Amino acid sequence: MTSSPVSRVVYNGKRNSSPRSPPSSSEIFTPAHEENVRFIYEAWQGVERDLRSQMSGSERGLVEEYVEKVPNPSLKSFKPIDLSDLKRRNTPDAKKS
Repeated sequence: MTSSPVSRVVYNGKRNSSPRSPPSSSEIFTPAHEENVRFIYEAWQGVERDLRSQMSGSERGLVEEYVEKVPNPSLKSFKPIDLSDLKRRNTPDAKKS
């Protein structure tokens, strides 16, 4: 492994048509949860808007990638995981098959 700086990707390019997935029959969302989801969704829309603006050349420096100057040695063996895959494997429907 090299000693190059660790880069963290903030945006994966995937887009959803709504701020959250449609609820299943077993999911009940509290008003506080709905407010938190709406806040995060609207804040992220602002980040995407700033990124598009920056990419079109109208503004510079609104969004930048975070890169650690000194990587944490305890993260040397870190392997990222696919959270969507993990969720699929842990759902009751997946365990039936």
